[in-house]
Amino acid sequence: MSIKLTRRIAAELLKRGESSVRIKDNAIQDAKKAITREDVRVLVKSGAVYATEAKHNLSLYSKELNDKRSQGRKRGPGRRKGSRKARGGVDYKKKIRAQRRLLAALKTEKAIDNETFKSLYRLVKGGNFQSKISLLGHIRSRGVSITDEQLNKLRHI
Repeated sequence: MSIKLTRRIAAELLKRGESSVRIKDNAIQDAKKAITREDVRVLVKSGAVYATEAKHNLSLYSKELNDKRSQGRKRGPGRRKGSRKARGGVDYKKKIRAQRRLLAALKTEKAIDNETFKSLYRLVKGGNFQSKISLLGHIRSRGVSITDEQLNKLRHI
């Protein structure tokens, strides 16, 4: 038959590409005679047909990429997919818990009443505020006055 057939079948058996399959010089005639998969399997088992080892240099490439990115390269607008908020890596749980702690502290300080607390809590749950500062701004815009003394107590929350 053809040596191409042997190469193709060997590539499938060895789970490698056809270009990585090698046939020893003294076994070329046997490879041409091989017709079935079983014939090729025998050649592989005897070592007449083999595959070269895979190159493993991908980790080096990724190390180089990480070094470049730490220097600020490859981070331009053409590389970005997603908004700044999506890429920022701000953990949703961290953000929400901080805002809820702030609300709870304002409630214990009697800066806001229970009704306001409930409505603000729902807004926080809905993701209306990006940070504690934006939440405080919204509270102030509602007409709730927060004293400097209360703010100082809230800074550590």
